[in-house]
Amino acid sequence: MTTLDMKKLFEERLSDGRWNFSYDRKNEELRIEGIDSKKGMSVSLNGAVAKYEQEKEQAVDELVYYVKEALEAMHRETTFQPEQVLPVIRATSFPTEREENNPFVTSEHTAETRIYYAIDSEKTYQLIDETLLKKIGYTKEHLHDLSLQNSKKLPVNFKQDTVADNIFYFVRNNDGYDASRILNEQLLNQFKSTVKGEMLVSVPHGDVLIIADIRNDIGYDIIAQMNMSFFASGKVPITSLSFSYEDGKLTPIFILGKNKPNK
Repeated sequence: MTTLDMKKLFEERLSDGRWNFSYDRKNEELRIEGIDSKKGMSVSLNGAVAKYEQEKEQAVDELVYYVKEALEAMHRETTFQPEQVLPVIRATSFPTEREENNPFVTSEHTAETRIYYAIDSEKTYQLIDETLLKKIGYTKEHLHDLSLQNSKKLPVNFKQDTVADNIFYFVRNNDGYDASRILNEQLLNQFKSTVKGEMLVSVPHGDVLIIADIRNDIGYDIIAQMNMSFFASGKVPITSLSFSYEDGKLTPIFILGKNKPNK
């Protein structure tokens, strides 16, 4: 499939008379906007084709679904309850503006990650921009505190695995906020109290939080390989680096792999 094939596919799947399409040939992006509102989003066709090469029709169905949900969210009247406000962790390379002169509301987190804020709904969520923030009448500080309070109420289900005497915990609740649980200091400290080696924390993509109890050199190679695998396969990649967690602080670390785990 070529980028032009993908462009045609999006236009066909979204052909309900409400959207305008414009093609940026240089950057191979398809801009989709509401005919009346002029609000919309750009889709990287190169990225969409790459996903298709890996997952075929399933990838296309998912991409179209998320684009459609995002467009619908932009164009529906925003009503919500305070408990629907949640933090969203994204890479620092993630766009910082919804559109020109309308930045998303964000807070600094680490050198690799940034905090965004969302209004959660049953099927999707809407990232909060400055325009929406003014509309709902919140300050950024109130939004931040509220989102952290709500994130602490999210359930935490995890699976545990042991490889070469190193222990790995995988937090995966499939609710879109697994990576956001890295902001729950109480949760991190609970794990910290059980760790016997070095505690590393990873958010390779938006739908997983990995906490590792690294007890030997092989463990560092394992978590590095693991992060790369998750990062490459995630719908919303964040970072392939791990963070050392010490004294309540997250510090990105680069692991130079030397050892290979025994099979």
